[in-house]
Amino acid sequence: MYNNNPTLEDRGKTIDESKQGAAFFPEESAVLGTEGSRHFYIESYGCQMNFSDSEIVASILDGVGYKPTKNMEAADLILINTCSIREKAEYNVRQRLRVYNKVKDQKPGTLIGVLGCMAERLKEKFLQQEKLVDLVVGPDAYRDLPKLVASAEEGEKGLNVLLSREETYADINPLRLNSNGVTGFISIMRGCDNMCSFCVVPFTRGRERSRNAFTILAEATDLFDRGYKEVTLLGQNVDSYHWKNPENDGEVNFAQLLEMVAKVHPDLRVRFSTSHPKDITDEVIETIASFENICKYIHLPVQSGNSRILKLMNRTYDREWYMERVKRIYEIMPDCAISSDMISGFCTETEEEHQDTISMIDFAKYSMSYMFTYSERPGTLAARKYEDDIPREVKKRRLQEIIDRQAEVSMEHNKKDIGKTFKVLIEGDSKKSDQDWRGRNSQNKMIIFPKSENQKPGDYVFVKVNKATSATLIGEMEK
Repeated sequence: MYNNNPTLEDRGKTIDESKQGAAFFPEESAVLGTEGSRHFYIESYGCQMNFSDSEIVASILDGVGYKPTKNMEAADLILINTCSIREKAEYNVRQRLRVYNKVKDQKPGTLIGVLGCMAERLKEKFLQQEKLVDLVVGPDAYRDLPKLVASAEEGEKGLNVLLSREETYADINPLRLNSNGVTGFISIMRGCDNMCSFCVVPFTRGRERSRNAFTILAEATDLFDRGYKEVTLLGQNVDSYHWKNPENDGEVNFAQLLEMVAKVHPDLRVRFSTSHPKDITDEVIETIASFENICKYIHLPVQSGNSRILKLMNRTYDREWYMERVKRIYEIMPDCAISSDMISGFCTETEEEHQDTISMIDFAKYSMSYMFTYSERPGTLAARKYEDDIPREVKKRRLQEIIDRQAEVSMEHNKKDIGKTFKVLIEGDSKKSDQDWRGRNSQNKMIIFPKSENQKPGDYVFVKVNKATSATLIGEMEK
């Protein structure tokens, strides 16, 4: 299961608050385009992979004359890139589509399209039953967008949700949308073969396939040459990355890819998401430890702390396996931060099994977590085989208990950083004050600190931590 930004209703409050959906725009100079150009407006929901896909879509549309706009009312094409992981996400997308259709009422001829995971799953409803959209395009069909848009302009509904075993968009240079010019995402693989019983990703994104390693390296190099100082390598399960070079039968695994990207330049930070506990090897952990610019942070979703529930989830590891991997990470990298995903109220979960999840928080000492109530998704193994038998109120109560314990552990985790000095990459102004900078350390913790002269986003500075909350560190630059 890929990490998502669920709604507050489904997760309560996480330790790392993120937007559920966000509009994407490039730098201001590129927003307005040229006079007479057609314009597109795009919003993205869900995981980081969707945000990355929106940049691919933007590049494809730019190639046929569509320019991005911040103004929905000025758009000729309105797109929403969707997530189908949570039931609430589908409700929110429908609400947004109704907003788009009000815009269309004021500007006839505007086209509306649904992209991504929900497009594949609900194509018939969107096009025929609800008649909310003109285009439905799955995550492997974005190259077909120009043709589908042209068909929609002629009054025909545009539809392509076919999944591919080869598509990786390796040759497309993403149009960086809403970028701070400091951090960028690079998709290294697509799809998933894990078949977790609760997850729709294998059905909406298809089988796993890895991208050409040299195109990943070229993209990272290009970003650094353009001033970016951090890249995040994305995949549903990055640890299973495995590319075979057809020219010489050479092979590149994830540890080797990490090393390749780290060697682009010592000033280019490397992050990645998401790891699967069954696949994270000592080689990967040792590679992270070997390079100062590979961040000492691993998102390692546990989903449940109980072995029986993990088996029902088809996670292919048990509690002991997961704990051994956590131990090994801390043995090799004592300064590493680990975060997680956790689901409350999975089918047949007992109170004792729920307590196993809470005890895992104490054992793993997660720096933060994404926490969910179980949401049955049509077509998954769990929906076909298991009864969703935990009452919603019980799920919500268990979720709150998980959230409360994680908040305590996060607070303890951050308090240990008081008095320490970290190398911080400045990302921009603090959200609360333009007198402060915000940036992250290697452990992915956000640090807020007062500005001083001659600093700018993209600079590395050393910050001593003076205070901490459960979500943020507060400090000051060392002179």
